Amino acid sequence: MIAKVVKQARPAWPAAKDWHALSSQATLELLDVPETGLTRAEAAVRLERAGRNLLPTKPPPGMLEIGLRQLKSPLIYVLLAAAVAALLLGDFSDAGFIGVVLALNSVVGGWQEWRAERQSQSLQQLLRIRATVLRDGESLDIDAAEVVPGDVVALESGQRVAADLRLLDAHGLELEEALLTGESLPVLKDAAWIGAPDAGPADCRNMSFAGSAVARGRGHGVVVATGAATVVGRLAISITAADAGKPPLVERMERFSRVIAIAVLSAATFIGAVAVLVHDASVATMFMFGVALAVSAIPEGLPVAITIALAIAARRMAGRGAIVRRLPAVEGLGSCTLIASDKTGTLTCNELTVREVFLADGTRGTVTGAGYEPEGQIEQMTGEPMAAGNGDLQRLLEIAVACNEGDLHRHNGAWVWRGDPTDIALLALAGKGGVDRETFLVQRPAVNGIPFEPEHRFAATFHAEGDITWIAVKGAPERLFEMCDLNAGQRPAVQSAAVDMASRGQRVLALASGCLPRVMDPAEVPAAPANLQFAGLVGLIDPLRPEVPAAVRRCNDAGIRVIMVTGDHPVTALAIARELGIASHAGDVVHGPDLRAGDAAHLRQTVESGRVYARVTPDQKLSIVKALQQAGHFVAVTGDGVNDAPALRHANIGVAMGRSGTDVARDASDVVLSDDNFATIVAGVEKAALRTRTYAMSCTC
Repeated sequence: MIAKVVKQARPAWPAAKDWHALSSQATLELLDVPETGLTRAEAAVRLERAGRNLLPTKPPPGMLEIGLRQLKSPLIYVLLAAAVAALLLGDFSDAGFIGVVLALNSVVGGWQEWRAERQSQSLQQLLRIRATVLRDGESLDIDAAEVVPGDVVALESGQRVAADLRLLDAHGLELEEALLTGESLPVLKDAAWIGAPDAGPADCRNMSFAGSAVARGRGHGVVVATGAATVVGRLAISITAADAGKPPLVERMERFSRVIAIAVLSAATFIGAVAVLVHDASVATMFMFGVALAVSAIPEGLPVAITIALAIAARRMAGRGAIVRRLPAVEGLGSCTLIASDKTGTLTCNELTVREVFLADGTRGTVTGAGYEPEGQIEQMTGEPMAAGNGDLQRLLEIAVACNEGDLHRHNGAWVWRGDPTDIALLALAGKGGVDRETFLVQRPAVNGIPFEPEHRFAATFHAEGDITWIAVKGAPERLFEMCDLNAGQRPAVQSAAVDMASRGQRVLALASGCLPRVMDPAEVPAAPANLQFAGLVGLIDPLRPEVPAAVRRCNDAGIRVIMVTGDHPVTALAIARELGIASHAGDVVHGPDLRAGDAAHLRQTVESGRVYARVTPDQKLSIVKALQQAGHFVAVTGDGVNDAPALRHANIGVAMGRSGTDVARDASDVVLSDDNFATIVAGVEKAALRTRTYAMSCTC
């Protein structure tokens, strides 16, 4: 860091910049930050200028606002005009009837949407984030709302990032950014990395963004943006400023209202003209006749009939876990022709799982079960369970629990976990194989260790076993291959297995063990292990939710196209898409940078053939949805992250995850899934489709 005197007379921070394209030293100079951190006085000044570090929010709509929202319909406008005309004619009975219909429509629709808003709000969990900052040379623990631009913030495992930071140093720092970028695996950060100015958030290895979580490691960063100026905040503002998409029912109602208005006015004008010109009727008399004809031709009961039917359907969908925030979305689900789904947390569990193992003797195995719960088994490729007495498998599982900093245990009948996702996944694998970490550590207590560091690319633990020290090591395959005694025949097979697993979208981890012919002193600084015995490889992936493949097949059978739009890596996205039957080869995958390079015509051509869109930014997701709508699709978008929110808002139907989703995504959606179950969308489509034909016949001409 640099030592400078903070000047309160100058602006507290410069205009927004591409901070990832600057060195850490240049960032500190621009922000005018001394090496002892901001002073308390300067922090107070910057807090006054920048405001509290809070996302822009709006209070939930009240009952009156929701009720008035029911009147925002072209057909309602026509009815209001008819009511006014009836009053001018002195026909108080027709005017009163129309008024009662409109009031009933507002009450029924408003009550249902108000209940849905209450349910949606109840899903939002208030999370109080704390931050450790450096001020006046001291480390202070403060509320995240008090963080200001220029604060130096410490990061460590388990914390949530309070603001956008330019990293100053990082030691094995891995962040979970799925809700912001769609990246399913923790991202390894590098403070020394400097990127191109146009790099997207998913590629900024020297930045940590507000809302992401520290999976492992530690580091420091300087705050470059807070509140509305963060990536999350800018997205939230852009969403509220953008026009929302219209459900199919609303589009049909608008078209129907235009048609009926033109037809009624044309008929009244024609009849009036004939009467005046041919039969010498007075203009005043025929004007009153035309108004009366228009009032009688308006279908007063149609809006309330549709509202009641939609309210009943919304209640039924709520019983299936789908909270309908806007009633027209019920029919919209039945009319959608394409579902553009996010991958991480929507199609997948957003929980790393070991899918495959490769043992030292060349045996391959698959692992059943999904998520962090240790429920499933390790099977041979033939489907038969692996023998419990398999020595190579037993050694691999022992290494998995020994070289591990995670925690996975039962509490009140439910599985709870803490720590790095990879460590938790390894503990779940060991549980499926019958190896318990606590029991193992009693037999071989840990006496020393080497934590994971990017420059090491491995982690190791040392355990007392009689008069020797047993060593457990895990790390990147290419690094462990150098540390193991692999013979000439074994090395090609092991390397080929690692490449094969990685090509199928799996994160590959190698495990090995060794020993020292003495008892290690806990105070000793351990050297990097060598001459290890290779134990095997494990392939980890964020697996599909169990119910999703069947749900996608039902969509395909119903003629609804399903595509995947994600910020994740193309290889990982293709692997999941293959399992779903959405895509079959690399040509079906469209990369985000390719979309950025093309024009509007190229994008329209791409959306007709693309099945998977990987490494896309939020604005590219929005462009894809717009192009699909221009191609004639009624688009339903599903997602849970901040990066999904612009597309959710502009889609014909936006479907957000209620349990794991962000508040920004829920606020931008029409439907919230309280169970985060993709199959619930399909059930909603099927229920709504039963009513779609009736509504279409009523609302089209």
